[in-house]
Amino acid sequence: MFVLMKANNIKMKMVVQKMTFSSITFRRGLHGANKKLDSLIRVNHAGELGADRIYAGQMAVLGNSSVGPKIKEMWEQEKVHRQKFEQLINQNRVRPSLLFPLWHCAGYVLGAGTALMGPKAAMACTVAVETIIVEHYNDQLRELMDDPESDKELLETIKKFRDEEQEHHDCGIDHGAEQAPFYDALTKVIKTGCKVAIEVAKRV
Repeated sequence: MFVLMKANNIKMKMVVQKMTFSSITFRRGLHGANKKLDSLIRVNHAGELGADRIYAGQMAVLGNSSVGPKIKEMWEQEKVHRQKFEQLINQNRVRPSLLFPLWHCAGYVLGAGTALMGPKAAMACTVAVETIIVEHYNDQLRELMDDPESDKELLETIKKFRDEEQEHHDCGIDHGAEQAPFYDALTKVIKTGCKVAIEVAKRV
């Protein structure tokens, strides 16, 4: 009788384990089914990380200059953007970009490097980056608005961030970005780099 009870206990444990495993698999299946949402959150998280580090690099060089307060103001907004997408990464159990360290380092180098060329070059960098980010967010907004089942809170978040990125772009223009040395060439290279980074971060 003891052997029979022990056997039954083992069977019950196996059933419980099987049920637990099935429920985990089911939840993961639901999560993984929305690949578009995963990709959207992942790429936006990577992009806001990069933007945060760009302004950090600019502040390291130009923090005590006349444009320091304006750069700091834009940086504070980028910190909020990054924190929001970090929250969404955790909330939706989305895998962050595997190239996280690259975006972290590349953003800082770009920000500090253009700042070393002078305040106007730093603003030219801002204009180039924000141009691509605004276009990127507009593409996402069109896609979300076409989907009747899209997350309305996420849509409003992206709208708000898009508007703030546009303000950063306009601020760069107002602070002499177009007067930076080799403005056209500099912004073209930065824009191309941003477009490549966006496509990579969607997938990797």
